[in-house]
Amino acid sequence: MITPAAGVRIWLAAGLTDMRRGFDGRLSTRRRVAALVQQHLGQDPFSGHLFVFRGKRGHLLKILFWDGQGLVLYAKRLERGRFVWPQAKDGVVSLTPAQLSMLTEGIDWRMPARTWQPEVAG
Repeated sequence: MITPAAGVRIWLAAGLTDMRRGFDGRLSTRRRVAALVQQHLGQDPFSGHLFVFRGKRGHLLKILFWDGQGLVLYAKRLERGRFVWPQAKDGVVSLTPAQLSMLTEGIDWRMPARTWQPEVAG
């Protein structure tokens, strides 16, 4: 799992992304994913922030980030189930590192269930 450094923002691209981009590992295709960050999210792909995309079927996730030396493209495919995604057709959502961790594990990061109940004083 990717653990972002302190101060790194995580941007989730609402809507669907053509997940054929970047699979062959050529720099030119990574630039196309970077262009999505610029054009659709209005962000700088070389900022060091993480940019998260999901395909139409919902079982494939890609994360693009600049590590200071080059662009890194992380991909994860779920064998069962789908990644939970906002219902918006476009736009961007900011996640916390904990939400990103839940997302990549296939957990509903929007309303996680607490495994314990706090004690009520009274």
